[in-house]
Amino acid sequence: MSADATLLSPAAWRDAPQAARTALADGFAVRVGRWAQRMNAAPADIALLTHAARELALAACDGHVCLPLRELPGTAPETARRALLASGAAVEADSPQLPAAAWPLVIDGERLYLRHFFDLETRLAAALTALAAAPPADAAPMQAERLRAVLDARFPPRPEAAGPDWQKVAAALAFEQRLTIISGGPGTGKTTTVAAFIACLLELEPALRIALAAPTGKAATRMREALAARAHALPEAVRTKLPGEAHTLHRLLGATPESGHFRHHAANPLALDLLVVDEASMLDLALAAALLDALPAHARLILLGDKDQLAAVEAGAVFADLSANWHFSAARAARLAALTGAPPDVLTRGSGEGPGAALADSVVWLTESHRFRADSGIGRLAREINAGEGAAALDWLGTGVDPDVVWIEGETVRRGADAARAWPAAAALAAMENGYAAYFAALRETPSGEPPSARAARVFAAFARFRVLVAVHGGPCGLAAINAHLVAHARAVLGIGLADGPFWAGRPVIVLKNDPVTRLFNGDIGLCLPDADGAARVFFPTTDGLYRALPPQRLPEHDTAFALTVHKSQGSEFAEVLFLLPARPSRVLSRELLYTAITRATRRVVIAAAGPVFAAASVARGERFSGLGDRLRGGEKL
Repeated sequence: MSADATLLSPAAWRDAPQAARTALADGFAVRVGRWAQRMNAAPADIALLTHAARELALAACDGHVCLPLRELPGTAPETARRALLASGAAVEADSPQLPAAAWPLVIDGERLYLRHFFDLETRLAAALTALAAAPPADAAPMQAERLRAVLDARFPPRPEAAGPDWQKVAAALAFEQRLTIISGGPGTGKTTTVAAFIACLLELEPALRIALAAPTGKAATRMREALAARAHALPEAVRTKLPGEAHTLHRLLGATPESGHFRHHAANPLALDLLVVDEASMLDLALAAALLDALPAHARLILLGDKDQLAAVEAGAVFADLSANWHFSAARAARLAALTGAPPDVLTRGSGEGPGAALADSVVWLTESHRFRADSGIGRLAREINAGEGAAALDWLGTGVDPDVVWIEGETVRRGADAARAWPAAAALAAMENGYAAYFAALRETPSGEPPSARAARVFAAFARFRVLVAVHGGPCGLAAINAHLVAHARAVLGIGLADGPFWAGRPVIVLKNDPVTRLFNGDIGLCLPDADGAARVFFPTTDGLYRALPPQRLPEHDTAFALTVHKSQGSEFAEVLFLLPARPSRVLSRELLYTAITRATRRVVIAAAGPVFAAASVARGERFSGLGDRLRGGEKL
């Protein structure tokens, strides 16, 4: 039943009507029940099995990797365990028969898994544990004095700082470990840290092969640009050896037309010595497992992300599980103190459950934001949301004292036959239209002799300044309705008629499906613009800073991208963001979603919402059931 994991993909069912999700879960339960019937299970056990399979399917559609038995409605965990095992459709995780047989369900402690997810999670945990325990291949001959000297050159002393230079500590940690996990919010210096570390590493080992990657093309491009922006301060000998390109993970691994299969794997590993993955909070369970499979035995891996952001669209919350706690061992703290000059007692404090975890010496948090001032409106709002203080944030937003954080109360207008549906307030729609004014102005400019690539660069820059983000797909405050409104507005402003077809100049599109043939991947954004002969083309930025143009008929599945869901915006940043919430509470609204949306803005954010909806979302945690964290903390069972 390995195909069931694909069938239950959260991406496919996240915004599906409840009736459709229920029908899918019922169908899955019937299939598992038939399995048990073939095993001659008792009717009572089959009844409980189908009940559990249905609940597990619904959980998988919500991105959960497993389902705690205590979450089964109306059934005691021990009763459920006995019936599931007796049905013949489930097996205990420690059963000697498990590796050789194909049970559809696995019980591990008090967790119920689809077999496919159980295999992925245990494989990933084993790979991470082994990677964290193994020192880098070049660690033994590296003298502390030499290493300390290169670190001091890249991270000079900060007399004004009150505590340790955590960026320097993180860079030193990356020298010590084959696995380094760096979590930090926007502007905390994750990329700066890695750029300095790479420079240090290249000074010591000039021949190292280094690759940069991210889950989306936009995130990969941002990573390459950020590294290039910091390269001017490096010696030329180092600067020329910096990687000039960043890849999407699917491109790096060599995605094939068969979903979930890659050219690079354990038998054909990647040709690199260091892999840096940005926006790792977007890693789902399957992609993370594939990445670890393809990593060479000697290579370092650095994962950069923000533990407070939304989890991946697909199943799992890998980065949040990996970075939930950190606490250096005494030996590691002493070594880091010697390399960085930080007090050892400060380094051993950490956060969370303390030493003993498999990743205890692999994780560090960066908490000092260099993007948002201490009194920054966006920074303050992000902190209050992370703390679950939605009511306080709402009161402050209502004062309107900070021009960089604007609140539009979710008053609604009623439209004709849709009078019963709540549409966005007129002020919100006007703010969306005004936000794209600079983009429309850039489209109307036609400098004489401007080549298509130059026009693409200029228009992309204008488009990247502003974005509308939404929380849901359906309804009048959802993705489809807002994109339809903005398309109508754009056509009116630009004078686009029906004769111009669907790929009119200025239409932004987002790719919805990976397509290795065209080298376009889910989340890539392009702009429709004419080529030198006036033919309609869709221009996409490449990870080396250039643009390529494709005929519209070659595009994989796609949609208009004036508005994006918050999930699709991950890995991107915009000078200004307008974030629209639905008029009523929704199961997809959470503290992590609010935080992710707000921190996509670097200068100004506008929030259009009903106060109670915003407040409720700020206290709802986007928890995902998983056993990965416990496996990495020593294998404890739930």
